[in-house]
Amino acid sequence: MIAKRYQPFWQTKSLTEMNSEEWESICDGCGKCCLQKLEDEETETVYYTNLACRQLDISACQCKVYTERLEKVASCINLTAADLSVFHWLPDTCSYRLLHETGSLPDWHPLIVGNRQKMLQQGLTVSQYAINEDRVAEEDWETHIIRWVHGMPEPIEL
Repeated sequence: MIAKRYQPFWQTKSLTEMNSEEWESICDGCGKCCLQKLEDEETETVYYTNLACRQLDISACQCKVYTERLEKVASCINLTAADLSVFHWLPDTCSYRLLHETGSLPDWHPLIVGNRQKMLQQGLTVSQYAINEDRVAEEDWETHIIRWVHGMPEPIEL
């Protein structure tokens, strides 16, 4: 008898079919979704900044209040499979977006390599450049707008 080859859940299930534990494990822990975003009201264009939510532990790229984040941070977004149609605002390195758009996870993903080391080595987390939002007055956030170039931030001017 031939042994059945194991296929990881992200190859056999769609994002909408995943249970909560599987869904959470798709997050690569980059911290990019915890960066403050500004939206142009006329064009609805979303701009990322290098300013991290005050609840993000920047060095660990983890929310300090994850289970209560929606109550403690008014602008926090609860990313769910119901939001698939609006994933375009996520950075192009976001594992949720990549899995949704391509059907596969990137080769550096912790589920594939077993840890976050490859991701960290490639600089794909915000730990190297993010600063706490409390360090910058809100009226100056526009001066911290970035754009993603191959997963790395570059400052831009509006």
